[in-house]
Amino acid sequence: MNECSRPLRSHNLRKAPGIAAAVLAALAVLPAVAGEDERPATAPPAEKNVYGAPAGSGISMPPYYQPTPSVKNRNVYLPSTEPLGADEMRITFMGSQPWPPRIAQACTCIMVELGNGQRLFFDFGPGCLRNIIANQVPVAEIDNIFLSHLHADHICDLPYLFSFGPFAGRFKPVHIIGPSGRTSELGTKAMWAGMKKFLAWSTQAFEGCGPMPACDSDDVTEFDFHDDGGVCYDKDGVKVIHWRRSHAMDGASAYRLDWNGLSFVYTGDGKPDWLTAKYATGADVFVSEMAVDIINLWAMKQGLPPMFGALTLDIHHTTHYGFGYLANQVQPRLAMATHLSFDPELLNEMSAGLRLHYKGLFAYGIDNVVVNVTKDRVWIREAAVSDLAGVRSADPQWIFKNMFDGKVPKELPKPKYTVAGNQEQSVRDLEIDPARFTPKDQMRQWVREFPPDAKPQDFIPKPADGGPPLLRKLEMLKLEMLKEQQP
Repeated sequence: MNECSRPLRSHNLRKAPGIAAAVLAALAVLPAVAGEDERPATAPPAEKNVYGAPAGSGISMPPYYQPTPSVKNRNVYLPSTEPLGADEMRITFMGSQPWPPRIAQACTCIMVELGNGQRLFFDFGPGCLRNIIANQVPVAEIDNIFLSHLHADHICDLPYLFSFGPFAGRFKPVHIIGPSGRTSELGTKAMWAGMKKFLAWSTQAFEGCGPMPACDSDDVTEFDFHDDGGVCYDKDGVKVIHWRRSHAMDGASAYRLDWNGLSFVYTGDGKPDWLTAKYATGADVFVSEMAVDIINLWAMKQGLPPMFGALTLDIHHTTHYGFGYLANQVQPRLAMATHLSFDPELLNEMSAGLRLHYKGLFAYGIDNVVVNVTKDRVWIREAAVSDLAGVRSADPQWIFKNMFDGKVPKELPKPKYTVAGNQEQSVRDLEIDPARFTPKDQMRQWVREFPPDAKPQDFIPKPADGGPPLLRKLEMLKLEMLKEQQP
């Protein structure tokens, strides 16, 4: 060890006066604590509020982020407690996950409710029906389902709805709207027909218990997926247009809904594209899918080899950088990302990536997120729902108008099958006599076939509030409507 590398002790300083003098001089000029005027100068961050909001408003929050008039609870949305304002739109995410299935995330489905009473759904992925029921939307009132494309994670609760909707009071088929395919076998109509074949056993078994007219006919609108900007729905002031999306195969579409000066865009799945930038421009709410572009980590979370992760992302989906770029082109009042794995450790990365391009109001559209929109306000909450919610009865006025065309039914349709015709008697003979396991005071007359003399009031369940039968309510509503029409 040389001299200069040794610790400088007091006796060494006496031996090296030159070194001692230098050290003492340095100590003399070094202040104990740097003064304010001696700290290095730094410029403030260049970021600023993009809406020109005042100090204390944040850098991405607009002045219009406020509760809308119909909001009763600013913190949570309590289903069935907030009648929607006549000029409002309410968007509820009933599912938000592509893969893998999760307890907290059903597959993609978005419900849009409008102040004129209309309710529309965009995609109907596995698990979404449980969230719809938990949000106390009557199953019979589920209608007008727009399919962005025919991947399983966007359509596979349709069989569940088709099979059980009639038990909840659905008398007419659900209206399905979706794109054509490269061939007729790959379009929405072919999917629906194939689904009905797939459910043949289930449907016949159920129809042996009673009439299910909703299963006996179809209401499918298939539009030409090439028809960019074409109108696929136009009713009561609500217009929906569609356009092509690049999602591995022809037949994927995006949608824009316009009503009462408000607009909602749902891209479905696909790569960032100029058609979406064109047709979505200026939307009030812009909803797009998004995937984090960290292939190895993303593939690990998805349970995929990295190569398949890259193929999936690069052929099918929008990266978080691409989402930000596209949202910046659109410039919506609110941009939302859905169809993503809501991994807490990746949220900061996804947000940082999209913020490279888009600086405006942004939120994640995951399960049970609720957005209220008016022309001058936007408010976001989460629905407070029960894990064990039952099915809410349909609104009598809605059933009267939509299921019976405003006419009280005089008779019930006849069932297509019987239990006796569906099942061999020898199998039924194997059943244990209920008298062996049912208390005597609980024994009742069992119904083993649909009664041939059944009346409409027998078929329609009584409401949960203990009021008059639903059919009587329909009759009362009809009388009220007739009185209103009289001069």
